[in-house]
Amino acid sequence: MVGMTTLAIIGAGSGLGAATARRFAKEGFSVALIARNRQRVDALAAELAAEGVTAQGFTANVRDRASLIAALDEATTALGPIEVLQYSPLPQKEFLRPVLETTPDDALAAIEFSVLGPIAAVHHVLQGMRVLGRGTVLFVNGGTAVRPRSDFAGTTISFAGQSAYGQALHEQLAPENVHVGQLIIPGGIEQGHAEKDPTVLAEKLWGIHSGRDGFRTFAADMDA
Repeated sequence: MVGMTTLAIIGAGSGLGAATARRFAKEGFSVALIARNRQRVDALAAELAAEGVTAQGFTANVRDRASLIAALDEATTALGPIEVLQYSPLPQKEFLRPVLETTPDDALAAIEFSVLGPIAAVHHVLQGMRVLGRGTVLFVNGGTAVRPRSDFAGTTISFAGQSAYGQALHEQLAPENVHVGQLIIPGGIEQGHAEKDPTVLAEKLWGIHSGRDGFRTFAADMDA
């Protein structure tokens, strides 16, 4: 399709990634599915293609910034310029350790995953968005992004950094018609939940992209 632009989902999986892909495809987007596992991402791309979605899988490890940049370049070449970048890889289990057991190496891994990865990705796609004259960056985080948890030290530290980076981007890029928004999902994604089902969350992400209003959106109320 001439003029088609791309939604690139970093951390694409069969839950939220697939639901977001379907929602944006309804609006004419092609979809780049970026994740570590080639077999899974290709299977998801095939499933979506069978539904009429223009989708293709690409592999990258977000802690390997060269692989991430290469995947974004491949996606742009194959599918069209990236108008929307979604950063939503599922945090690794080792990031969910108690704060007193967290070493500098543990924290560094989490920061590479949730801060340096997004910085590399946004920096790489931003010029293309400027050429388009529009763009959206979507960050998806759990509740530790806004409320520290001593038992989840890695995400508490690194999601806070991602949030600060996103907020600064939001303020800096708004005059350029590049919207930066964050979706907070307290307690995580829950299939069948009225507020946190993947399809409901995908609709919220579409609303953040299309509404372009403010930085932070909560999928549900934070637990007391």
